Amino acid sequence: MLSTVFNDKGYQPTSEQLEALQTASEFAYQVWRSRTGACQTFLRSYPLNSTLTRQQIDDLIQDYTLDENYQLANEVKVMSGLRHLRMLLMMRWVWQDALAVIELEQLTDELSEFADGCILFAKEYTYQQLITQYGQPTFINEKGNVQIDDMAIMAMGKLGAHELNLSSDIDLIFIHQARGETDGDKEKGTRSIDNKRFMTRLGQGIIKLLDNNTADGFVFRVDMRLRPWGDGSDLAIHLSALQKYFAQHGRAWERFAWLKARVVGQIAPPFYDEIQALIKPFVFRYYVDYSAFSALREMKSLIQNQVAQREDLDNIKLGAGGIRDIEFIVQAFQLIYGGRHPQLQVKSCLDAMQALCELEYLEQTTYQELQAAYRFLRRLEHGIQAINDQQTQRLPHDAHWQHNLAITLGFENWEGLLNTLNHHRYNVNVPFERMVTERQVPAQDDNELEPVNIDEQVTHLNQILTEENRAQLQDFWQSKMVANLSDEARERLDEAYPVIVHALLAHQEQQQLANVALPRLITLLEAICRRSIYLVMIAENPNATVELIPMLSASPWIAKELARYPVLLDTFLQQRYRHLPDKPELRDILRQQLLRVEPNDEEELLSVLRLFKKNQVLAVAASDVLAERPIMKVSDSLTYIAAVVLEAALERAFAEIVKRYGYPIGQDGDPVTEADCGFAIIGYGKLGGLELSYSSDLDLVFLHKIKEQGMTTGEVSVSGMKFAARLAQKLMTYLNTQTRDGRAYEVDMRLRPSGNAGMMVVSCHAFETYQLDKAWSWEHQALVRARAICGDKRVTARFCDIRRTVLALPRTIEEVRIEVTSMRIKMQKHLGTSQWQQQAGKFHLKQDAGGIVDIEFLAQFAVLAYSHEHPTLTKWSDNVRIFEEVATLGIWEAEVCQDLTDAYLRIRAATHQLALSEQSLLVDESLWKETRALVQAQWQHLMGVESTE
Repeated sequence: MLSTVFNDKGYQPTSEQLEALQTASEFAYQVWRSRTGACQTFLRSYPLNSTLTRQQIDDLIQDYTLDENYQLANEVKVMSGLRHLRMLLMMRWVWQDALAVIELEQLTDELSEFADGCILFAKEYTYQQLITQYGQPTFINEKGNVQIDDMAIMAMGKLGAHELNLSSDIDLIFIHQARGETDGDKEKGTRSIDNKRFMTRLGQGIIKLLDNNTADGFVFRVDMRLRPWGDGSDLAIHLSALQKYFAQHGRAWERFAWLKARVVGQIAPPFYDEIQALIKPFVFRYYVDYSAFSALREMKSLIQNQVAQREDLDNIKLGAGGIRDIEFIVQAFQLIYGGRHPQLQVKSCLDAMQALCELEYLEQTTYQELQAAYRFLRRLEHGIQAINDQQTQRLPHDAHWQHNLAITLGFENWEGLLNTLNHHRYNVNVPFERMVTERQVPAQDDNELEPVNIDEQVTHLNQILTEENRAQLQDFWQSKMVANLSDEARERLDEAYPVIVHALLAHQEQQQLANVALPRLITLLEAICRRSIYLVMIAENPNATVELIPMLSASPWIAKELARYPVLLDTFLQQRYRHLPDKPELRDILRQQLLRVEPNDEEELLSVLRLFKKNQVLAVAASDVLAERPIMKVSDSLTYIAAVVLEAALERAFAEIVKRYGYPIGQDGDPVTEADCGFAIIGYGKLGGLELSYSSDLDLVFLHKIKEQGMTTGEVSVSGMKFAARLAQKLMTYLNTQTRDGRAYEVDMRLRPSGNAGMMVVSCHAFETYQLDKAWSWEHQALVRARAICGDKRVTARFCDIRRTVLALPRTIEEVRIEVTSMRIKMQKHLGTSQWQQQAGKFHLKQDAGGIVDIEFLAQFAVLAYSHEHPTLTKWSDNVRIFEEVATLGIWEAEVCQDLTDAYLRIRAATHQLALSEQSLLVDESLWKETRALVQAQWQHLMGVESTE
């Protein structure tokens, strides 16, 4: 029992208690030292050996948000009061945990109740402020009656399950009832706005009160990324839109998220019932849900791949055998069987675990081990987070804090803590590995290649290898690297080698290219041996390894990418290149991966963006090598990947800059929102023309519709112009920064107004003025291939209007012909083949006469010369559809357009293959005589001048 001592000043801890606090937490001890009086008074009223009720928590929130006259304080004082209260409560909870006088469930429950209380206070406080400006939000119900629209705040994740930890963020989703508008009345000094805008501002107000990091800190970090469509979508969604989303777009991983969803506080029963009626059938299926297995397998694969990628043994949540693995086991059972067993429809992980044991889905021993591991890991998580009040699950690297953490958790030393941790991790990993497993066995189609005797196969391999390759393979096995492998890694290499030999022999039999593949394979093995989880992947995926070897022989580019970034190997071994995802699927894949990145972890964000891009581009390349996709589909896929990365980068960058400066004011006079951010990305060149290749850079222009002189809404306020510029800079950082995973994309901004001398981001009005009054003809040519990629729909629509207007300006055919021809001659002089290269019979597929640029210029000529009379020509930014439209309109003969399209696609396909083979676009002219002659003849026919050599 705690001995409690009081004096006139309040609570007086014993020296042992103070030592326990100092050992456990630098943060809480500093709070005690710097605010001793306030802490003593607080602990006198709420002693360490007592629990807190919800009523006490609500009373505290009320007390700390009053001013000196005991009235509800203004916003600044409310924010300060809530943060001061949080500091005192955190000090108390950390101390209780350090002294082991509070149970895990009690601690997480009190933290969750405090979060609920703060959320409801923030909702009511913001609501009262908003209705004085706009009136109350209303809608017409089914009976034709006017009703007040309410907003339900859904607690997701740990808060939804009342499992909040010491430094958790809170995952929220805002749902309101229906479309409508407020009952604002100008005569009463209020103005009417639509409910969506009202609810967005209500949500923004709640987030500001709780999440903004002021001089007093924060109350809770608020994470809104689990809402339908994620970042960049409306902050609040109404019921019918949520119903439509669940029915048409809800993914299996989102069923996991909504499993823990809980309405915070009380809302009217009909509204509550409608929400539950949507969530329950989305999460739980009445019959045993075998359809969930493939989705669960995908999720498990994602988890395993991230573990391999991170090699993050210090992370007790995301590392192998961590908290996430326990939650996956429990929630997978809940999703599959919860529809038939209502007792599984609970939110708490421990409660669900117990129900699974009672229903005999978990053996008693497994249940005991899992719940013991869960309790230990959660207590350890609290201990880690208590040190500096940081949202982290990583074990400390500092020896001092390792020792302190061990003492706080009741161990004599750090080694003792690690041994217990590893024991629990093992107990979690065993059932996790058993979940939804699908292990391959080698295909037995070819009896000669059946891996029965490895010695025979190695002998056979040696016979077919060249002398040089045999020596290289021997050097690999005798290398220092192999000699210095750990026992585990060497064992894994030995297990993988028969699979590799089998795959090489199969490749030799089918294509006689084992000698081409082997040096590239050895480079790959050298890259993955020390990260031996990849050797396990090879050993466990023999059929996929047979498919991998032809990729290595076909493309040195693929081989190099895999060797540089071994984490990409998983995509190949899962054979994901068999199905190239469309844009919505890509968006969903990236969203899932980004949800695993903490909002403030920029390093991990950059890593996820880069590895997503590389994984997906490699899958396209593999599909290309197998000749399973036509060139147009390949380029579409590469363009979708870029668009999805740009979308995600813009959403994250916007959230970061808003956190720092608040929202800028839009040109309509209201602050912008996440869904209408006032900013857009325009793609030029290959991105705009849907023609991306494997290593294309991105030609980008940034536009905005923000009041440049208006100030942002944050405590630290900047002008709209500065906000837009910093958003553009943050975007460039996300895309362009070189990390250990490379760059996401090389970005070229030289096509913006005034080129390198111009602003990085301009308003739509400035862009329009420039294009109409100052732009050179070649800039109008570039505009033909420009396309809005992502961002605020109002900005992208405005760009489309400007582009249409500029391209359809009246121009004489002769004027356009002269400008386009002049530009073509300049380009060819600078970028085409030299005289001696031409004499040597070389042809540059892109830059020489009769190459791709000639065809592109013909398309641009057609748009600029004829759009004034035929506005539909401005519709497309890609050459193929421009030529289709030119033929449809009868401007040029259909046969001419088809010939140009065929030539264009033929050359494009060759450039892709050359890129995969890492070969130059300078090719033997003799192989391209016919195509080149056709293009040159059409240039002469359509432009009236000869294409220059």
